[in-house]
Amino acid sequence: MATAYSAAFKERVVRRLVGPSATSASALAEELGLPQPTLSRWLREARTVAPMASKKTTPKSPRDWTPAEKLRVVAAAQDLDDENLGEFLRREGLHKEQLDQWREAATAALQAAKPRKAVVSEDMRRIKKLEAELDRKTKALAEAAELLVLKKKVQAIWGDEDDSTPERSGK
Repeated sequence: MATAYSAAFKERVVRRLVGPSATSASALAEELGLPQPTLSRWLREARTVAPMASKKTTPKSPRDWTPAEKLRVVAAAQDLDDENLGEFLRREGLHKEQLDQWREAATAALQAAKPRKAVVSEDMRRIKKLEAELDRKTKALAEAAELLVLKKKVQAIWGDEDDSTPERSGK
């Protein structure tokens, strides 16, 4: 008769079978006194069945993490001492070098945010200047168009000056 194991127990065993510090199914089977094929089956099921899947939402590889996830890890690791930091990094599947790189990137991004504001204000001044120049040119164009329309109306009302005025002879 097969022994029924709780879902929580299976999940704990599967977690030990995956990740950066994974134990082989044979070694874990020997340690727990369970048949190795059973552990291998649990591992296969965990990859396909939703309840057995890991509750973590982070991608498997740290290089695939989103910036928000990286920032979460950097913030969480900030106040940890060396012993707790090592445990935290193992649990997250990270190396200290990755954490240091992410911390530097976050710091650099925050420091770069201030000068960026100056660039934005410089761009805004340039945009306002160009908009003012565009308005001025639009008004000048509208005035020129009105003068052309007025000239055509004058010609339509009084006709061409050369046609209606008698010729003067200079002699």
